[in-house]
Parts: sequence; C-alpha cells; structure tokens
Amino acid sequence: MLAAAASLTLGACAARDNGGSSGNTNSSAAAPSQAANAANPAGDGKAVCSGVSLAYAGTINGASAALGQNILRGADLAVKQHNKANPNCQVTLKQFDTEGKPDKAPGIVTQVINEADIIGVVGLPFSGESKAAGNLFNQAGLVTISPSATNPALADNGWKTFFRGMGNDAAQGPAAAKLLTDTLKANKVCVIEDDSEYGIGLATQLKQALGSKATCSDKVKTGQTDFSAVVNKIATESPDAIFYSGYYPEAGPFAQQLNDKGVTAKFVGPDGVKDPEFLKAAGAAANNAYFTCPCVPEDNFKDFTAAFKATEGADPGTYSPEGYDVTTILLKGIDSGIKDRAGLLNFVKNYDGQGLTKHFKWNDKGELSDTPVWSYRVQNGKIVNNGQIS
Repeated sequence: MLAAAASLTLGACAARDNGGSSGNTNSSAAAPSQAANAANPAGDGKAVCSGVSLAYAGTINGASAALGQNILRGADLAVKQHNKANPNCQVTLKQFDTEGKPDKAPGIVTQVINEADIIGVVGLPFSGESKAAGNLFNQAGLVTISPSATNPALADNGWKTFFRGMGNDAAQGPAAAKLLTDTLKANKVCVIEDDSEYGIGLATQLKQALGSKATCSDKVKTGQTDFSAVVNKIATESPDAIFYSGYYPEAGPFAQQLNDKGVTAKFVGPDGVKDPEFLKAAGAAANNAYFTCPCVPEDNFKDFTAAFKATEGADPGTYSPEGYDVTTILLKGIDSGIKDRAGLLNFVKNYDGQGLTKHFKWNDKGELSDTPVWSYRVQNGKIVNNGQIS
C-alpha cells in the first residue's frame, strides 16, 4: 500500500507514453509560453532544511491510474530538481496509493497523517476520494493541494486545508457547453454520466449550461463494459454530440460501441477521459473525439517537457504540469524555513505567485482566481491542443 522514497520508481507497464498535448499541432502557438517569473522548484539553491517530507496521495495503480501517474511524475520532477539544486535541503517525496477508491482513501490518508515528517500533500487527484477523506486532512491540519479534483462541492465542506490547483467543474461545465454549441455547432447533446462524484457533478454543471440543448441523458456505472442499452437509446435520439462525464476506462469501450452502432455524433469527454488509454480502447472511434480540461497544454513549456522526459522517462500527460506547479509551491514554503504543518498551511493560504500553468492565489475556500479551461482533440493518433475555451 505504501511506498516511501526520495525518488520515484514505476513499473514498466506505467512507463508508456502518457503525452496529453504532445506531438504536432496547429494550435501550439496559441498555448501559453512559460512566464519569465514562473516559480522554479530549484529556488536559489541556498535552502536549508532537514527531516521534512511531502507526500503524493492518490492513485498509482487501479483502473484510472494513468491520471494519477501523470501527477506523481510532475511532483517527482519538482522534488528532484529542488534536491539537485539545494544540497542542504533534501526533501523526501513519499508515495501513498489510494487506487482512486473512495472506500480505500480514508485508511491511506490516515497513514499519511501519522507520518509526522510529512508537512504537505499533493493530492487527492479524484473527487470521490477527496470527499471521503478530506475531513481527515482538515482535522490533522495537513495542507493538501489537489491538481485535478474538480467537483465544486469539495470547496464547500469548510475544510481549511483543501486547495485546488485548477478550475472546478463550475468552470469546466459551461466551457464544455461552449465547445459543444459554439465550436461543434451541436443543437442536440446527449449527456452520459457515470456514478462517480466527479461524473455526476460535472454532468449537472454541463446540463445546466446547455439548457434545452441537453436533449437526452443516461447513466452508466464504473466498471461497466456493455453499453448496448445506452448506445441503442442514443442511436434513436440522433444527437449532434455526446458528452461522456466520467473516466477513460469506461469512455473508451463506450465510444467504440457507439461507433460500431453507426452513431456519428461528435464524442466529447472531460479531463477524466483525456488520456492515451482512451485512444487505445476507443480505436477508430477516437478519431471523432474532443476533450475539455481545466489543464493547460504544455506545448510551449519546452524546458519542462525536456526535463520531464529525461527524468521520468515519459511524456507529460494530463495534469503533469499542474502536479509540478503545486509541488513547487510546497517546496517554496519549505525553502522559506517552514518546518511544520501549521506553517506550510499558512504559507499556501497566503501564496500569491506565477506558476507554469497559471497564477496561483486562493480564496478562503481554496479556489483559484485564475481558472482557464482548454479544449483538445485527436489528431494523427495523438491528443493535441485545440485552443482555450475560457
């Protein structure tokens, strides 16, 4: 369950290409360039610390592991760059695998809390596990920054330790509606949601934003493989587009079964679907796919991408830059001389600075003021940047 190490080692099965917006794309010029004042985990190289650790808590294995591995690699890169530049401040990154499961997360989070040297956490990546275990972090006063948990309700629990490294689904839902109606010119949209906290919440936001253009909806379950009933319903509705609110393990075969049925509607998935594993499972159906994500394309982050490939042995994927950014913020707190949980929590609470992906400054609910949402599409077998939506 627990792997604690200063460096990250993932099995060969995890070392596949997780590139999100890598490859040739006509939209690279529209992607943001690295800001001159973007925080660098290396700092000034003069940091002094001892006996302090950060943790990644989230999925490393399990059904949707690729999304967690993207974040973990981003965090690992930041810590390695920091430690290389700061010989007198060696920070350990400990890894805790929740498998993304809400029923498993509380036990794993308890392990994190019980390790006194851990003063900050990158995670939890998924909304369901965040809902299940967020209060434990809050009770322990242990700051967490999630690079990817997007359910809006997470910020309404009164947790003082919860911070989000990207926009929530109150931003992604309307952005997805804009992509569907303005860009894809869809007047009839079928919204399909899974049974996860994430899938349900995002579908609610999207349907509200679509209004009368959400002409049909249905539900599926996590782990489902046969979608014939839903596919048949959609075929009779003849929508212009289908939005799948959930994760890639189910979205891939669902898209493939739609294609096999002859459904030609545009297929749109959110950040939970935006992964090369979706392309593998969807087959030819992926050629018709688009994605929305509160994640920023790394197309023009050339130094980051080169360092990521060299250090992690893989391309950056969805939320890798965000994982890098939030880890950098925690490292900056340590470099400022903070040695305990209360100090790092206060540091994050008052943080105001530029990262690779955006400007980071939180309100009293742990929500960012800068919440860009981007679109992506499939081109030549790769997921590529399709431009900023909002």
